[in-house]
Amino acid sequence: MSRSGNSPFVAIVTVFFFWGFLAASNGIFIPFCKTHFKLSQFESQLIDSAFYGAYFIGSLMLYIFSLQLNSDIINRIGYKKTIVYGLGISILGALTMIPAVNSGSFPFILVAFFIIALGFSLQQTSANPLVLNIGDPARGASRLNFAGSINSFGTTVGPILVSFVLFGKAIATGADKESASISSINILYIILGVAFALAAIILHFTKVPKLTIEESDNNMKILKGPLFFIIGTLLFLVVIFLYFSLTDVDGGGFLFLLLFALFLSVIVIILLLQYQQIKKSDRLETKSYPQVVLGMVAIFIYVGVEVSVQSNLGSLLKLPDFGNMKDSEISPLISLYWGSLMIGRWTGSIGAFNLSKLLRVLLTIVVPFIAFAVVLYMNYLNGANASNYFTYAVCVAILVAAFFLGQQKPALTLIIFGILGTAAMIVGLLTKGQISVYAFLSGGLFCSIMWPCIFSLATAGLGKYTSQASGFLIMMILGGAFIPPLQGLIADKTNIHSSYIICVFCFAFLAWYAFRVRTILKRNGIDYDNQTSSSH
Repeated sequence: MSRSGNSPFVAIVTVFFFWGFLAASNGIFIPFCKTHFKLSQFESQLIDSAFYGAYFIGSLMLYIFSLQLNSDIINRIGYKKTIVYGLGISILGALTMIPAVNSGSFPFILVAFFIIALGFSLQQTSANPLVLNIGDPARGASRLNFAGSINSFGTTVGPILVSFVLFGKAIATGADKESASISSINILYIILGVAFALAAIILHFTKVPKLTIEESDNNMKILKGPLFFIIGTLLFLVVIFLYFSLTDVDGGGFLFLLLFALFLSVIVIILLLQYQQIKKSDRLETKSYPQVVLGMVAIFIYVGVEVSVQSNLGSLLKLPDFGNMKDSEISPLISLYWGSLMIGRWTGSIGAFNLSKLLRVLLTIVVPFIAFAVVLYMNYLNGANASNYFTYAVCVAILVAAFFLGQQKPALTLIIFGILGTAAMIVGLLTKGQISVYAFLSGGLFCSIMWPCIFSLATAGLGKYTSQASGFLIMMILGGAFIPPLQGLIADKTNIHSSYIICVFCFAFLAWYAFRVRTILKRNGIDYDNQTSSSH
């Protein structure tokens, strides 16, 4: 990357930190809301539904506007401006959270979460291609991996800092501070609003070079498979949300699910009407790209299981067999889960650099343990006894072995990590105590590099349709809105420990996806495992 590219790159990467910071902080906020509002496990997971559902809605609305204009709306607005506008929406959401919390209305809080994440959806849709294309294209993967590392750092420190603001240093003092005060929550979201504003100001005044990824052809054909998959997904979710809103959910959860189902119905109608307005000659790309639709399902499952493992972890840790913890004592393990993603992403980024074989091997061994030490040190600063988690190094060692087996090949790596994730969830289900908790936490290690692996395989060989496919893939962050409450529903019907069975099936699917897509791509003459050594 050229020196001239450093300044805008650093400014853009700050938003990656906020995505991770707030997403991981939900793991602290969810058990607080469950206690404060006396929610069921299913209802408490609606925070994730509001948060990750907004990603889907935001990306879908951008797509609808692009259909209306018959060209890419982000190319028209500009990538930098779209990020700034997204930060503005997130500021509005952070400020909305203050009256929402003070009102004592859980649906109002869900609306505030939705607004914050709606801004995030604009930021993420623009920031990923911007990071890839700003500066030397040969170093695009390196920049995106670095940005992912910053995101993971945000997920690691987020639970710690949020717990400190909400509960104080209860871990160190042993204070019995079970719930947070309203004033401390107000302070938290004022700080976040100010941080979003500073990031927007810095980026606004940072000169970002114009990108060259716009298509010369303004007429936009639609990828047929992904479009109808999205419509089918929306209709399915409408039925699911209507069913639960009219049966098992009461109060605020009922209102939220009902309104969300009606909102999705309107989106389906708009999408179908917009599709009808496009000239038939310009309407569809007839060539089939099955890797895109399979990739959409894989992203849905991946984001869903990544979020669900930690979102339900707080309730598991409260049980006598799994720690018997208070809300204020959960943050070190939530931080360790998200820190596990940082450990994996730091390690995965090594292959993006032109290093000697010996140095690459040494860094693959050393970097994950350095990242693990960073996670423990951050928790130590917050008053936790870091020595309690030293044995988790065994899981980190398994991660190192997995990287060597994967050989930096996206399909092979995804197969290995999917199998290991499946095995970890099974171990967690069959055991109790520290072994079970560590097995579930290691899900973060095996999720860590799945996003770039899935993304690269799903967009392989698409050419000018890469941008459109990327938008569809980002929509599938919706999995974070759907799978956590589904696990919560299973927990309400059985128990929180048994509910982790859903994570077994998720990881197993991701391993199968890698097998399947590798076969599809080879039929089309694309073999990333032999052509690429640093794609993630």
